[in-house]
Amino acid sequence: MKRIFIDREKCDGCKNCSFACMQAHRATPGTVYDLNLADPANTARHQIVCDGRGGYIPVFCRHCAVPDCVNACMSGALKKDPQTGYVLYDRDRCGKCFMCVMNCPYGNIKPDFAVEQIVKCDFCKDDDANPNCVRSCPKKALYLEEVVWQEASL
Repeated sequence: MKRIFIDREKCDGCKNCSFACMQAHRATPGTVYDLNLADPANTARHQIVCDGRGGYIPVFCRHCAVPDCVNACMSGALKKDPQTGYVLYDRDRCGKCFMCVMNCPYGNIKPDFAVEQIVKCDFCKDDDANPNCVRSCPKKALYLEEVVWQEASL
């Protein structure tokens, strides 16, 4: 299973990854150059935070081995795909309780009140190549690496 890794020393907070994520998930066709940043429907599925020392930390969904968000989801809208290991979201099943938002230990699942759903990384699942955030990073601070999960006992 592939996962996104971050080289914090290389990240300069440019937010190219955020714009690429917004572009990949926008409802209307277009380019990153005509992306309406004021439209609440255009939101990145991750965040860039300041580390308090002049640096930046990109925060992505970890697609955890034992995801607290999935365990908290009462409607079954969040599921862990056994083949890819990704935590996937089914908007149609979502009860809009936002328990997943409250239970994500990384604070990465965001409520989107404009469309009454959550926003989380889907690893650009409709694209066979690397996720847009990884491809767009000019500093190569984001990269993919194959990992092997050992199933945790519950």
